[in-house]
Amino acid sequence: MTDDADSSAVSDATTAFLDDRDDGERALEVVLEADSASSTWTFDDIELDSGTFGELVSRGIVTKADGEYRVADVGAVEAVLAGEEVPRESSDTGPVGGLDSFELGIWGDRRALAGLAGALFLAFVMRITQFRSVFRDGRVVSPGNDPYFYRYWMEELLAESTSPTDIGTLAEMPPGALSRRPLTHGLNWWIATLFGGDQWAAELVATWLPVAATLALGVVVYALAVVVTRDVRVGIASVVLLAVAPVHAVYTQVAFLEHRLHQYFWLGVTLLTLAWLAVDLTRRRESMDARTAVREHLGSPMTWMSAVVLGVALGVSVHLWGGSPLVFIPLAVYIGLRAAVDAREEISPTLANLPVLVGLGIGSGLSVWLHANWGWRLAFVAYTPVLVLGGAVAVLALGDLWRRLEVRTGGLVALEAGVAGLGLYALRRLRPEDWADARGRADDLLFRDGATETASLFTIDYAVIFGPLIQIGVGFYLGLAVLVWAVWSASRRYEPAWVLLAVYASVFMVFAAIQVRFAAQFVIPLSVLGGVGLVYALSVIDLARRPLPLRGETGQARPVAADGGNDTRSIALPDGRKAAYILGIGLLVCGMSLLYVPGLSGQITHDDGQYEAVVAIEEHAAETDRAYPQSFVLSEWGDNRMYNYFVSGESQRYDYAMSNYDDFRSGDDPDGHYEQFEDRVGYVVVTEVDGDVPAESAQVRLLEDLGAGGDGGDALAHYQLLSVDDERSAAAFAVVPGATIDAPGEPGDTVDVRTDVSVGDESFAYEREVPVGEDGRLEVTVPYAGAYSVGDERVDVSETDVMNGSRIEVGGIEDDSN
Repeated sequence: MTDDADSSAVSDATTAFLDDRDDGERALEVVLEADSASSTWTFDDIELDSGTFGELVSRGIVTKADGEYRVADVGAVEAVLAGEEVPRESSDTGPVGGLDSFELGIWGDRRALAGLAGALFLAFVMRITQFRSVFRDGRVVSPGNDPYFYRYWMEELLAESTSPTDIGTLAEMPPGALSRRPLTHGLNWWIATLFGGDQWAAELVATWLPVAATLALGVVVYALAVVVTRDVRVGIASVVLLAVAPVHAVYTQVAFLEHRLHQYFWLGVTLLTLAWLAVDLTRRRESMDARTAVREHLGSPMTWMSAVVLGVALGVSVHLWGGSPLVFIPLAVYIGLRAAVDAREEISPTLANLPVLVGLGIGSGLSVWLHANWGWRLAFVAYTPVLVLGGAVAVLALGDLWRRLEVRTGGLVALEAGVAGLGLYALRRLRPEDWADARGRADDLLFRDGATETASLFTIDYAVIFGPLIQIGVGFYLGLAVLVWAVWSASRRYEPAWVLLAVYASVFMVFAAIQVRFAAQFVIPLSVLGGVGLVYALSVIDLARRPLPLRGETGQARPVAADGGNDTRSIALPDGRKAAYILGIGLLVCGMSLLYVPGLSGQITHDDGQYEAVVAIEEHAAETDRAYPQSFVLSEWGDNRMYNYFVSGESQRYDYAMSNYDDFRSGDDPDGHYEQFEDRVGYVVVTEVDGDVPAESAQVRLLEDLGAGGDGGDALAHYQLLSVDDERSAAAFAVVPGATIDAPGEPGDTVDVRTDVSVGDESFAYEREVPVGEDGRLEVTVPYAGAYSVGDERVDVSETDVMNGSRIEVGGIEDDSN
């Protein structure tokens, strides 16, 4: 170890070298990269001219060692490049064990923290692009359809209790909240109680919790990247790529309250804890034998703290969303491959992964306890961590056996796959009910269709390769390249953290290839891989130092020193020219996403016409004192919860709309549907859809003709226009009994029945041609109040007549209303 005086001398020499030479920084990076690849090296191993190299040697920055060369004090040189003070101890003497000394420095210096804050601010901006569409006249109009389901249950639970200490509320949830996402509803409720539990608190949570959870995830991703790569620049780049990934921004934008915000955060925590456990053992092994490294790893308090956090993350993940068993698939694959990797390196798989087993045990206990005591989730879901724990114990024991037999690990992987298959077969034979439930949920999650998010990430509609560009951005291609490197690196060296990222990224990429909605989970590990790729791309064009994992031909980064000098925890400020280039490259990488995020986010927001429909229906329901279900709004199912949330608060389901709206919209007899509604539907919203529709369809008759007839068509009797936007892309109608006008006439004649209607800025004539019957009477049902001309006569119809289904004779009103 060099002493403080030597470190100061090297620091002074490095500073003078940089001051004297314009290419000084590049020369120092060249020798640092050579030093990272090998403990000593020769002049032929580097790309420097002899004059520059000779000056480095003469100044004492590079020194001879065993007939070759090395950097005299890596920590001092890197500190000068980063603009830091010289560390008290040099970093070239070898590693200290594990991450214990690394924890306080994981966040880097002030410039690193400033970079992280900037990346988080970018994430914030990308998630509020639809701010104006969300905040309307004091209302919070959440984008999409499903957020209103979560708002419904949050408000239902708040109606039961507004005290954050009343945990009994979680144990007594209604069946509709217990079935698939109980903890999501519970967390939303609990957070709202912290802010008072009133309507303001509910709207606050609905609006800002998705954004807050994303910022928290950004911090987790930063920590994950720095733990794995030891490079704060990669951490910042990872958060930037996460921030601009369109598919992730859509699902976590302002007011998009869903299970996903909780799911993504706890997936990030799971990855972080698993990565910490993997890297801690890896770094200890760099400075000591395998047995001692494992013993020191198991003796660290941080190891068991991480195991506890892992257990909590796994336990709560089970109860956050309907497809929670899917998150245990990459975990099972990782444990299986980790057993093989440990056995290959003569490390006991069971001891090396004992903290993971403990975490799984804690997660299993938590999951099963919530199921057994509070009735959360189905049994097969609650016991998923138990199944993974049992399989993990089996494959790790096999790994220990394989290590003792000294057999090639390829056979171990094949045997592990057999054990997994045997476990699934046993579940099918021994628990057929659970197997049937699991099959049903798998079909629902992976193979259902009918929604945009069920398409493949690699859909042929975008020529396969452009789907990832639209949904994820250029970070997909950067991350995919590093994913290939990670697989190659893990196959040659002991790199369990890269195995972890490769497994999770690969499994979720397969899921995303089936349905694009899994692409947001895929983005979380991919952003770290893409962060490495982005920093490497900048280093190729001499705008940054190469990221630590990719320095040197072997890719072996220098170990951590007690002072952290070998870790890139700081960011050297570039000059103006380099800063401009970096900004340009950043815009090139993120530019497509910066365009796609607002567009994709806007696709699920509700436009002005839909909002006007909500306001009009809400006002009409209040004026006429209509209560649910008479106030139910029939609409396209993808918007149905939104309409009903604001009109009646009943936004739990949209089954009726999904089953009936398409038939209604495409049918040619809207008045005929009135009889089928049977007081089940109070309002109808018709919106523009793609494709040609028949001129006699309900969509055309209501949206274009406004139910008043046109082109010789008949006006409708039971649909009263409440609102229509200027583009006629959305129109809202009240479904009414209508007033029936009874008037005399000449048998066989046709009488015009007409009134003028004005709704908002829209004015039109409501006109019917009514034949007179053989008895000399005509009858016509009309949906609007107003003064009607009936041939040569006039009759006034009130709103009460329309709503009560009154019968009106020309010249008088009969008292026989329905």
